Amino acid sequence: MKPSVLTRYRVMAYVTAVMLLILCVCMIFKYGFDKGEDLTLVVSQIHGVLFIIYLVFAFDLGQKARWPFGKLLWVLISGTIPTAAFFVERKVVKEVEPLIQGASAGTAKA
Repeated sequence: MKPSVLTRYRVMAYVTAVMLLILCVCMIFKYGFDKGEDLTLVVSQIHGVLFIIYLVFAFDLGQKARWPFGKLLWVLISGTIPTAAFFVERKVVKEVEPLIQGASAGTAKA
């Protein structure tokens, strides 16, 4: 597996998590204080597009790492829970980095 697969997942995990937190703040202002309706609309649409990209990259990583369906589902759903993506991303990196290092060591021997 190429390191770029993990890198693009990590970038999108952080971007999606930050955008979800921003969206939560916008929703609080929209429904709690009746302000920022237009900003909430823009942020929600941006988050939606970024979340779809996150899903594609997470699915790609899961396929290449050969995760079972339950684990893949948890990683995909973590992008919908505020702050969960930060924690899941760390766990994923710890599990996938040895696979990347093993693949690069295998190609170095060949």
